[in-house]
Amino acid sequence: MSHSVVVTGATGFVGSHVLEELSQIDHKDLHIIAACRDRRKLIADFNGEVREGDLRDAEYLDRVLAGADIVVHCAAWTSLWGKHKESEELFLDPSLKLIDKALEWKVKRFIFISTTSASSPKYAADANNPGIPRRYWPHLCNVIKIENAMRDNQHRGMVMVNLRLGLFAGERYALGVLPILLPRLRTRLVPWVASGRTSMPIISGKDIGQAVVRAAVAPGLSGYESFNIVGPEVPTAREVITYVSDHFGYPKPWFSVPFPAAYSFAWLMEQLDRVVPWEPLVTRSIIHLLEETDVNNEKARERLGFNPEIHWKEAVRSQIEAMKRSDFKSMKMHRPYKPVSMDKGD
Repeated sequence: MSHSVVVTGATGFVGSHVLEELSQIDHKDLHIIAACRDRRKLIADFNGEVREGDLRDAEYLDRVLAGADIVVHCAAWTSLWGKHKESEELFLDPSLKLIDKALEWKVKRFIFISTTSASSPKYAADANNPGIPRRYWPHLCNVIKIENAMRDNQHRGMVMVNLRLGLFAGERYALGVLPILLPRLRTRLVPWVASGRTSMPIISGKDIGQAVVRAAVAPGLSGYESFNIVGPEVPTAREVITYVSDHFGYPKPWFSVPFPAAYSFAWLMEQLDRVVPWEPLVTRSIIHLLEETDVNNEKARERLGFNPEIHWKEAVRSQIEAMKRSDFKSMKMHRPYKPVSMDKGD
């Protein structure tokens, strides 16, 4: 039986790695469709079908889902700080409409890319536990709204698979903890939080691609299924920062603060954002990412056959080296959005 797999956000970090993994599957009956706004940004060796357009366009939603059996929703507009309106318009609303339209087209399986930070630290190990919104992080609140929409629609004939991924790292990734944290380490104003003892569940792009593809083809899934997906070894924040200090020359923090003090300091930095021309030195969302999640791959290994291969040091090294090649200096806490002007064709 032939299967058509649509990958949204196919030019992004997650989407490009999913295309790479799908292309390596030896299935002649697997039809891969890359959904993106600009085909010129697809990985060089992709030779599947391309459906170009904008997920905010209702007409395009029908065109991109026509004949699809599986939808892997990798498209996302992300922000670690503020940008409530943009996150709703560019991420939440299109995602909810995509789910509704996929149900209309009777898509068999819908896969969503979430985060292990969606739950509170106490419950993060259980991927099926509902996410807990944080008012200080609008994008995370929208991720949780999409998860909840999947739960609400799980009995309508489409299998809903939620993948709560760890912290992304690797080549082709330009947003996240490392690009935000590393320039701030150079200020020597960023402290250890809780002495750096909490874990940083880093996962490489290649292992993300493997996990998504296994979620797409794994038998026996039904209703709403949620999995934590992290690398083969979960380091502490101290291990990660010590590694980038020893190998890439970034300074280590000089002092440590407990989480309550870190959240208070981050709140103060957010308030100062109203009167200074630069982004906050640190935000509560970044502190939240440093809280302990205690997640593992046990359920994903058992149900999906997922076995990550890339060590966190390799993922971190490849990302920092890519940042050096692009003359990386600093970055915004949100993903830039640039409208693409071109004809939309298959």
